[in-house]
Amino acid sequence: MVTMHFRAVNFKAGMRLKEYAKKRIEKLSLFHKQIFEVFIFAKVENSSDGFNKWAELKIEIPGDYVVVKKISRSFEESIHNAAESAVRILKKRKGKERS
Repeated sequence: MVTMHFRAVNFKAGMRLKEYAKKRIEKLSLFHKQIFEVFIFAKVENSSDGFNKWAELKIEIPGDYVVVKKISRSFEESIHNAAESAVRILKKRKGKERS
């Protein structure tokens, strides 16, 4: 079980968003077995183009951190895109550990 910390900056996050983030983070453990903690930072930035919802994932693995930042029109999309990028990075790191 991965320990998850969720922090909302400049807004109040609802339970639905936190549950969505939790489900996405739990899937990361399928790609790397030694994830200690995951920190999720969600933030609203002042922007006129609508791309103002940003998510940052900070994933603690043995000896390192994986940090991914994504911005989009919704928090769910930002979290999803950040998690997908994290999966690619974790797969690469896991491959390097084996060789």
